[in-house]
Amino acid sequence: MRQEVLIIIPAYNEAEGIRHVIDNVRVQIPYADILVINDGSNDSTGDEAAKEGVLVVNLSCNLGIGGAVQTGYQYAHKHGYRYAAQLDGDGQHNPCDFDRMLEELRSGSTDMIVGSRFMKKEGFQSTFLRRIGIDLLAGLLTWLLHRKVTDPTSGYRICGQRAIALFAQEYPVDYPEVEALVQLDNNGCTFGEVPVIMRERVTGCSSIRPLGSVYYMIKVILAVLITRTKKKKKWDVGYES
Repeated sequence: MRQEVLIIIPAYNEAEGIRHVIDNVRVQIPYADILVINDGSNDSTGDEAAKEGVLVVNLSCNLGIGGAVQTGYQYAHKHGYRYAAQLDGDGQHNPCDFDRMLEELRSGSTDMIVGSRFMKKEGFQSTFLRRIGIDLLAGLLTWLLHRKVTDPTSGYRICGQRAIALFAQEYPVDYPEVEALVQLDNNGCTFGEVPVIMRERVTGCSSIRPLGSVYYMIKVILAVLITRTKKKKKWDVGYES
């Protein structure tokens, strides 16, 4: 029987650790369905996930994190899930924090909850150079959205039905975490942050290389500013978070 919560795990070349991630989610979030989006991996990520008996979508080519995550939201919207969460396939996101995030979404009036590693500054805090970039982006969003944002690049998120419907229809393609926060605000949706403890990556490698960090920052800042110029719409899909 389908549950009301869907855990979306985008994975690219995570064959080495995907089964461990799935097992960890199962133990900590036994009431949720699990959907692995195999984003055109060159290894056996899809096969390893299928061995665990979870839902698997095997993309024929690599769409990137934005396309993979949107595929998950489209699945959640089509099948009527009340809540859908993103959880990385590399083991960084700790499912132990999930209950608090879900409770905050259920008890509040926001459309999405972001797990922030910087609210209590516990656990893995990213590298020094990346933290500088994250702080810059956090400052930019705090200014643009007129509210405090501490961890705009966190991919640990849980959405209610309004946000699911929005992201199923439209979702940023390249490094989407920051831009998606602006997209939510543009469409009259809201988000909150909950402190979480993240771990260092267990397997795989980041898509952002040190030499590409400056290019990444420029690209994200421009994307955010362009997204913010889009006309604000009243988003009403008849759902409650």
